[in-house]
Amino acid sequence: MMRMAAVTFFVGLMATTNVNAEIREHAFRWTNANPSGHPLVRGGVKFQELVAAKSGGKMIVKLYTGGVLGGDLDVLTSVQNGTIDFASMNSGILQSLVKEFAVLDFPFLFNNANEAYRLLDGPIGKQLADKLPEKGMINLAYYELGFRNLTNNKRPIKSLEDIQGLKIRVIQSPTYIETFNGLGAKAVPLPITEVYSALEKKTIDGQENPFSVIALNKFDVVQKYLTVSRHMYNPQSFLMSKIVWDKLNKEERAIIVEAAEESAVFQRKAAQDAQERSLRALKKSMEVYELPAEEIERIRAKLRPVVEKLSANVGLPFAKSVFAELEKMRK
Repeated sequence: MMRMAAVTFFVGLMATTNVNAEIREHAFRWTNANPSGHPLVRGGVKFQELVAAKSGGKMIVKLYTGGVLGGDLDVLTSVQNGTIDFASMNSGILQSLVKEFAVLDFPFLFNNANEAYRLLDGPIGKQLADKLPEKGMINLAYYELGFRNLTNNKRPIKSLEDIQGLKIRVIQSPTYIETFNGLGAKAVPLPITEVYSALEKKTIDGQENPFSVIALNKFDVVQKYLTVSRHMYNPQSFLMSKIVWDKLNKEERAIIVEAAEESAVFQRKAAQDAQERSLRALKKSMEVYELPAEEIERIRAKLRPVVEKLSANVGLPFAKSVFAELEKMRK
């Protein structure tokens, strides 16, 4: 199942590479914006362990967490120029380089995580991954952040109208900005490393993230209300610098690919477990509301013009192929 989208690309590259059977010594840098203990970082730890084991300790991965190497956009540039070897970040951020990635951030695209796995591990995920090498990156696997939910410090969000006028932090992605502005909120794009301070100083009213991110970043300390909206699902692209990839021989590349795919299986399970634990914990520190089905339908209707605009931006044929693939799954 986890033979990832870019494997066909990998095989082609390996076939044309000068083969060196020796596993050489390498020291890699892997980064993520979340703190130690977060499910994404746990995936990185698993990758670190697998690479060391498969290479007999010759290939070492050092982890840099908590955004110490910069925000997502800075890290993206560093991966492209080879100064950071590996990074995991929201797949939707890649739309600045490959417009089609924006489709993964469409609001209410997936009904559940299994739909997302099937889409990402199938032809759609492959089409997306195959566009990245020319941008200087390899998509090794798709990790999971999970479904995003709303918090704020102004009022409980129980209806579409309650969202309107709130200053909501979103990730630095046009799709998120369009979505929340389309709902009548004021979208404020910020790197996650600046969110706690902005909430504490009340320069923003709220933010939206999966439960595990809310809990580990202690947003519940500066936020009162949590709304279970599941408005977007966040796959995370596990990226490698193509500059670094090109320096590896066939055996070394195989170790990296296998370790990434195996770590993704582990990471997705860790992410699901973390969401359940985090929600239980947040219920003790926040007022939690779940949007009823009829209210979600009202929000979907409000967002229809936004989805149509976003679909045109990514290209209608591609967007329609994604919708068709999901419809097929649901039959």
